[in-house]
Amino acid sequence: MNAKIFDIRNHGAVGDGKTLNTGAIQTAIDRCAVCGGGAVVVAGGTFVTGTVILRSGVELHLERDGTLLGSPDWRDWKDQPGARHIDTYMCPRHRSAALLFADEAEDVSITGPGTIHGNGMAFVEKDPESPNGQLKRSLGLDQSPPRLILLAGCRHVRVSDVNIEFPPAGWSFWVHDCDDAVFEHVKIHVDVDFPNADGIHVNCSRDVRISDCDIETGDDCIVVRANSASLKENKPCERVSVSRCRLRSYSSAIRVGWLNDGVIRDCTFSDLKVADSVCGVGMLFPAAEPRETMSDQGREATVVENLTFSDMQMDRICARPVYVHMEADESTRVKRIRNLRFSNVVARGLMLPVISAPRPGIVGDIAFENCRFEIDPAGKSAYRNGGDVGFAFCQRFESDRHGANVTGMTPF
Repeated sequence: MNAKIFDIRNHGAVGDGKTLNTGAIQTAIDRCAVCGGGAVVVAGGTFVTGTVILRSGVELHLERDGTLLGSPDWRDWKDQPGARHIDTYMCPRHRSAALLFADEAEDVSITGPGTIHGNGMAFVEKDPESPNGQLKRSLGLDQSPPRLILLAGCRHVRVSDVNIEFPPAGWSFWVHDCDDAVFEHVKIHVDVDFPNADGIHVNCSRDVRISDCDIETGDDCIVVRANSASLKENKPCERVSVSRCRLRSYSSAIRVGWLNDGVIRDCTFSDLKVADSVCGVGMLFPAAEPRETMSDQGREATVVENLTFSDMQMDRICARPVYVHMEADESTRVKRIRNLRFSNVVARGLMLPVISAPRPGIVGDIAFENCRFEIDPAGKSAYRNGGDVGFAFCQRFESDRHGANVTGMTPF
């Protein structure tokens, strides 16, 4: 921890789990930044807060007995229309709201071993139409906070040891156009029935290292994308490394790309344990929709190249352990997916890998070395009706397949 310490209780914060402390916490952060940086400490209680802005040189440190609890009132989760680095309207859900927000900050840290709790149950309810007992947003998209922590245009970011719990039907972290970000020993726990609850969403960023993390989410655990729509210029996502993590997801444990992303390259995924997930590694590229109905889409044709996946163990996968697919629609703009390497991957589940494309020449140079994929019809996921969910997930994206220059195994 930094030598200069600013305890939020000394700035008026009350840790009774009821008092709204946004102003007191922001005052502590601002004073810390003015004094040249240091540690803002959360300890000795549960502190309810709305949106606070992180500053350069500030370490937000949560002691074991310290919890930041997101306000149950969505109006306390503020959008940032004056942000320097992003266009709020072009962000997913047309919103930049987050509990913790950093805008072009440098040397910013969030450290544990305390907890950041998104108070997610305040924003969801049981979905009566779900046969699996899943949850839905109780207030709709406009009144549901879209993410817990947003880091935009930041440099030298460190997140370590902290516990993340129950973001409000939105992403836990959005790392957006950042350089040199490190996530170590972070625990993210979200009920798998929560909608759209991603873990660490890395977008248009460079030199991001995620290691020794434990992530359980209702949506993708770790996402690597290059959606530049909310930025002033297009940026690649490159040199992302993920290692020694345990992942469980109601969607994909690892997802790469989505709709009309830009360039994603030179990334490594190694020594990962995936269990009770719908998909292990997913690269799915759907057809576009009007931006009013699907705000999370980029403005470039997608390129994915030079990715390696090694030493991965997957068990109880209720869809595909590896799934690369794009829909046969002209709005799905994918230039190429090249040079994917899978080595020492062992997977058991209900289905085998699929690599497919609507036309030849898009997907190629994919190699499998010392990999084993086993179908286990009796091994349904621990989720309710997990096998049925997995099959439906894959059928949604299936189409005719063309040869993709795959070596080391027979193309499906």
